[in-house]
Amino acid sequence: MDWRILFTEWADFLIRWVHVIAGVCWIGSSFYFVHLDLSLRKRDGLPQGVGGEAWQVHGGGFYHMMKYTVAPSHLPQDLTWFKWEAYWTFISGFSLLCWHYFAHAELYLIDRTVMDLTPVQAVSIAIAVLALGWVIYDFLCRSKLGDSDLALGVVGFAFLVAIAFGLTRVFSGRGAFILLGALIGTIMVANVAMNIMPNQKKTIAALIKGEAPNPAYGKTAKSRSLHNNYLTLPVIFLMVSNHYPLAFGSKWNWLIVTLVMVIGAVVRHFFNSEHARKGSPWWTWAVAAACFIAIIALSGASREGGDAALAPAPKVKFAQVEEIVVSRCSMCHMAEPVWDGVNAPPKGVMLDTPERIRLHAEQIYLQAVMTRSMPPGGNLTELSEEDRKVLAAWVQGGAQAD
Repeated sequence: MDWRILFTEWADFLIRWVHVIAGVCWIGSSFYFVHLDLSLRKRDGLPQGVGGEAWQVHGGGFYHMMKYTVAPSHLPQDLTWFKWEAYWTFISGFSLLCWHYFAHAELYLIDRTVMDLTPVQAVSIAIAVLALGWVIYDFLCRSKLGDSDLALGVVGFAFLVAIAFGLTRVFSGRGAFILLGALIGTIMVANVAMNIMPNQKKTIAALIKGEAPNPAYGKTAKSRSLHNNYLTLPVIFLMVSNHYPLAFGSKWNWLIVTLVMVIGAVVRHFFNSEHARKGSPWWTWAVAAACFIAIIALSGASREGGDAALAPAPKVKFAQVEEIVVSRCSMCHMAEPVWDGVNAPPKGVMLDTPERIRLHAEQIYLQAVMTRSMPPGGNLTELSEEDRKVLAAWVQGGAQAD
């Protein structure tokens, strides 16, 4: 038994499990508190300093929620903080980024047909993007743009689109999507750690001293929390996108990300408007549907030299296909992969026997021909254009065994 592989695989699973659990907790609390904040209503007779209340029912009981616009007159004895779900989402997510994309940059981060980088260069650029991305975003929020939610939203959106375009010109499509998701996640957790939590601590410090807290602290924290609310849906898409080559493998991958961000924004706008009782903007669903249809169309547009560029080929024999797949793909897609950094066949797909090759014919076509996402690293195993034509002709001919 190879204990190294046993340990690394289960460690990977544990970190991923923690990441999902922490993310669910963070997203759930974020959605809930934005909903609660928007659903608060004023009435006569509320305690001094309370800006609104909401009644809720759950689990067989009723809850009476009230929000102080700045802070209560005195510090309550028991105070629940919401921060560790955000911190653990980042810690586990960054661990996964290092574990897979940084440690195995040649497989997952670099595409030499996009830019010929060394692993050190790729990782250095990635870390710089995460750090500078937050600095620029924070600067925009603190600038005069921060006085207008609309202006800041437009500029922030353009900033993320520019980052998406730039990343797809430096890294593999898979790597670019994950890094953009990591950047958005970094912005979100930094909002919590460097704005929301410090402002809440300043408010508490003022209460302890018997001073009136500055209302600006709560206003800034609320604004950053709303930013996180609108960024949540796109970041979830980016985090799971590595399983969908039609998204990251298209030559229009940066535009697909742009449309995903639009979908996330309009969907959140619908629910936030509903919670605030400002009406039901049903037009948002039409926009979301149109964007998703456009994404489907864009995903069918192949990369340069991809499926659209492959001329119809004559009928091929399965022996040709088997030779190509075994020599170019099976070193990873086998029960015990021999490629460094791959401990188990990706997605459990094995391509080391004729039966398994035919079973996964559609995936071979999608990954190696249509999106050209495989082999990874910008074609590490040097799958030729002629090989791709053979695979395309075989699948288009019904993936027969001769």
